[in-house]
Amino acid sequence: MDDKLKLEEMSSFFNNRVQSYEQHMMNGINGADKYYIETAKLIPKINGLKLLDLGCGTGLELDEIFKINPTVNVTGIDLAKDMVEKIKEKHSDKLNQINLIIDSYFNYDMGESVFDVALSVETLHHFEAEQKIQLYKKIFKSLKQNGFYIETDYMAPSQEYEDYHFSENNRIRSELGITEGFYHYDTPCTVENQIKILCKAGFKSVQKVWQQENTAILLAKK
Repeated sequence: MDDKLKLEEMSSFFNNRVQSYEQHMMNGINGADKYYIETAKLIPKINGLKLLDLGCGTGLELDEIFKINPTVNVTGIDLAKDMVEKIKEKHSDKLNQINLIIDSYFNYDMGESVFDVALSVETLHHFEAEQKIQLYKKIFKSLKQNGFYIETDYMAPSQEYEDYHFSENNRIRSELGITEGFYHYDTPCTVENQIKILCKAGFKSVQKVWQQENTAILLAKK
């Protein structure tokens, strides 16, 4: 086995990088100066809108969303406790509007017909299609009748790129003897495949509404 072969457990990966995370995202990811803003533009200006934020991290998307609709009620879910603490620091004036959950969004019970909007930003490119389908079914169920889901994420530029990284992830996990748990490795899907997965989970309409380089915004309507 290659001595350099390593996968870092997901929550540890992000907790260990909490101090540099926002600078990395804003300066190191192409389009970050735009996609948080473009994501926020999709949030309706409804008073008290109920928003589910999957993988909320330090709340970079929430920073922009609160500018658009300062009355939003947020349920944010993230594995990394130290990341979530940053949201509390930045938005201490809105703690009565923010419910922060330290958990996996795969495990969390999102309820039924609870949220007006659900979103995820740069978090779901770490998982297999079947995992995502099960998650999307939960999201679909949690949305109100006219609710919708926004996914802003890193997308594979080609089928070959997607296949290679899924194969590499499986190879590394196999060599390390990892059979379960969340570990940090990027396995993005193409936009076309991501749309198919969302449709398979039950969403009636899925559109790509924005893209720059390898980051796209998908809008999935119930």
